[in-house]
Amino acid sequence: MELFQLETFLTVAREGSFSRAAKKLFRTQPAVSQTIRKLEVELGEPLFDRSSRDGMLTDAGHVLQDYALRLLNTRSEALVALDELRQMLKGKLAVSANEFTCLYLLPVLDEYRRLYPMIKVAVQRSLARHISDELISHSTELGVLTFRPDDPLLRSIVVYRDELTFVVPPQHPLASAKEVTIRQLATEWFVAHNVPSPYREKVLEAFSRHHVPLQMPVELPTIEAIKKFVGMSNGVCGERSRARRADTYPGARPALRAQAAHYLPQELDPIARRPRLPQGGRDIRGQKGRAVSVSA
Repeated sequence: MELFQLETFLTVAREGSFSRAAKKLFRTQPAVSQTIRKLEVELGEPLFDRSSRDGMLTDAGHVLQDYALRLLNTRSEALVALDELRQMLKGKLAVSANEFTCLYLLPVLDEYRRLYPMIKVAVQRSLARHISDELISHSTELGVLTFRPDDPLLRSIVVYRDELTFVVPPQHPLASAKEVTIRQLATEWFVAHNVPSPYREKVLEAFSRHHVPLQMPVELPTIEAIKKFVGMSNGVCGERSRARRADTYPGARPALRAQAAHYLPQELDPIARRPRLPQGGRDIRGQKGRAVSVSA
């Protein structure tokens, strides 16, 4: 059963005549009659009472008329919805982020919401090591990582670079210094984030490369917990510059830069599935695509 057959059927039912229906459809009467006959053969039921001069519907015709109207109305609604999606009047922006990289997205999402207020934005928390798999499985549509994925099915581009800064309590001996060397951190104990990530690996590699011991006797599950613990004069920590600027550490001095920051750059890489971004909108950089995700 084809939609054009249902359109022909509804036109005949509405006009009450095969000839008038043919004129409405800009077709010949034999062509209209043949379309109806094929539909009746396919359904196994006559749809029109041929003995009636005004093309009255049979019981089967009345049943089909109701369903045909629903189907054609659904098609019209689908076409309108797709047009709204193309014009960014409807749709969803799916974003995967962790608590670090979500901070990088906020200014861009703020601009995106002003440009496309009708698009729903959904940011879900996700771990960096899962983002590539989520993209490939279509669980999310665009991700932002602090490392380049090596999967050939993904593509990425660097859009932001950040650096690591050193956070200490205000009464700490290094609190008055503007800059410290990485070797000065050998005697400090760090409050670390206990979620494995490329960011954490870069810190470990930097200390190892300079033959400086890194003491991490305390690990906590969230940035908020780390901030409060350091603010209570318990150890020190490292933090990305944007995360540090976005929120102060209660009771801590976050303005100190360690020279380690010079060789601990953080690159933000939006990644998407190859060979193209999903259809149905634009990503937050204005390119063809549909959604944005973040991870670190």
